[in-house]
Amino acid sequence: MKKLLVLFVVIFFTATSVYSQGNFRFGANGGIPVGDVEDISNFHVGTDVAYMFNVAEMLDVGAMVGYSHYFADSDDAQFLPIAASGRFGLSSLYLGADLGYAIGIDDGNDGGFYYRPLVGYKIGKLGIAASYEGISMDGGWSFNSINLGIEFGL
Repeated sequence: MKKLLVLFVVIFFTATSVYSQGNFRFGANGGIPVGDVEDISNFHVGTDVAYMFNVAEMLDVGAMVGYSHYFADSDDAQFLPIAASGRFGLSSLYLGADLGYAIGIDDGNDGGFYYRPLVGYKIGKLGIAASYEGISMDGGWSFNSINLGIEFGL
């Protein structure tokens, strides 16, 4: 099932790049785990790629797929977030959010609801963003982190 979902995402991004009515956005971030996971994880890294459509003068929306890794003392937790993505620009300052589902990649990890609000500052095609990532899993357990990263738009 996971392989089928990944294949669907790859086909989606390939198809949308053929009809280039939008723009790609690439991002990378690192952060500190907080909440439930802060006792077992000491660092978080993530990366993502999104295909964004400009729907209004200051609003871009699109689809995002990424990779999120929580480093732990014993077993690391890895996720493949697939989400709807939005960015609202106010001059150089922008606000954004990603909402979707994070598929658990490692054994015994079922994934959960994914959300990531962010605020950033744009310098040309490069953005510096601060975000809060949350993955809410069944049973009340969650993976959360406070991050700092970059976004690069093409």
